[in-house]
Amino acid sequence: MKNNFSIKKIKGRRVWDSRGRPTVETEVLLNNGGFGRAIAPAGASTGSGEAVDLRDNKKAFGGYGVDNAVANVNGEILETLLGLNATDQKNIDQCLVNLDGTDNKERLGGNAMIATSMAVAHAAANGEKKPLWKYLRDKEIHLSNKIVLPLPEIQIFGGGAHAEGHLDLQDFMVMPYGATTFSEAMEWIAEIYLAAGSIMDAQGKRFGVADEGGYWPVFASNEEAIETLVKSIELAGFSTEDQVGISLDIAATQLYSNKGYFLKSEKRTLNNEQWFDLMLNWLKAYPIIAIEDPFVEDDLNSHAKLLTAINTNVDKCIELVGDDLLVTNIKNISAANEINACNTLLCKPNQAGTLTEAKAAFEAAKENGWNTIVSARSGETEDVTIVHLALGWGIEQLKVGSFARSERMAKWNEVIRLEDQLGSDAVYAGGKPLGRDIKI
Repeated sequence: MKNNFSIKKIKGRRVWDSRGRPTVETEVLLNNGGFGRAIAPAGASTGSGEAVDLRDNKKAFGGYGVDNAVANVNGEILETLLGLNATDQKNIDQCLVNLDGTDNKERLGGNAMIATSMAVAHAAANGEKKPLWKYLRDKEIHLSNKIVLPLPEIQIFGGGAHAEGHLDLQDFMVMPYGATTFSEAMEWIAEIYLAAGSIMDAQGKRFGVADEGGYWPVFASNEEAIETLVKSIELAGFSTEDQVGISLDIAATQLYSNKGYFLKSEKRTLNNEQWFDLMLNWLKAYPIIAIEDPFVEDDLNSHAKLLTAINTNVDKCIELVGDDLLVTNIKNISAANEINACNTLLCKPNQAGTLTEAKAAFEAAKENGWNTIVSARSGETEDVTIVHLALGWGIEQLKVGSFARSERMAKWNEVIRLEDQLGSDAVYAGGKPLGRDIKI
């Protein structure tokens, strides 16, 4: 007799992401009627060690087609997972890893694998008549009774690979740690986003919207962008002392060559020492509380040197976040921890390729005493799985882009709904992950 939670059907199809590029959607049906659907995201700025999306490399869709990845879902993946117990996520994901047989998921495609892995989890949760966050959380017996709603990290200005180089840095973000609820945090962000727009309108600097929904401005320098962000926070009526902090995603690998770090907006190249000094000076001069990938991804030593300088020379708690540095990989996390190269993991499930591997990365980071931010990608969809991972696994920070474009707002709105449904059973993370447990 078949297990009620055994997989009865898997269907893969091509759908479209927020950049108008093809991506993979997987649906899973269980014998008990449990149903799950998930869509793979895709990055623009990618780390060299992350799971590889399988693309068709034909003329159609600029070489971004996913027909082969979809065929893998409807072929080998279906044949391998059919009849397996969907509640055994580790086994499901290990079967996917074994079937692929490569270190970077290049044969089946990381896009095919993560869409399937997430869809199986959704189906199992639906089969138990639970939302995904509840299904996942019920397995985490160490978590407290209070469900933590994540601190959002929200892009206001987009640059780098997300905005065709009008700004060198990839993300200029804000973190409303002083708000008392998630809904209030969203209200603050709305005011800051509007204030930023009004400042740029007055200066004639607004220039469309970047991949992740942030403004796509033309500033004379990266410092001007940071200073405008500070002014936007203040114009909206908030303080950078105890309410809202700034976060920067440098995405330094995108700026690096053997000649050094090239700032296109300023038409200058900095050597490693000059670049290090610039990063440290920004951290001292501005209300920055998180900095992501400040050096090229294989330069662990410079990351470690900066974290040491932060701990000894900067009078505030700062998250040094590893994205391209770590690519949600436990081996990279271990190597970074050995020399104290960062203190925060950016957890992107599609970098890992399966939910089990993403969760293992999060647990490794937690074991190191690090923070974790669960993150979307620049190529996104209406899929809200990462919100449920945050609540279900106990990840206290969430990064999904800006306060515009529906693929971003879908995720913020999902947290708002969950906050409303949970009532007093939930608490907003606020400044707790940052060592700033402040309630205004």
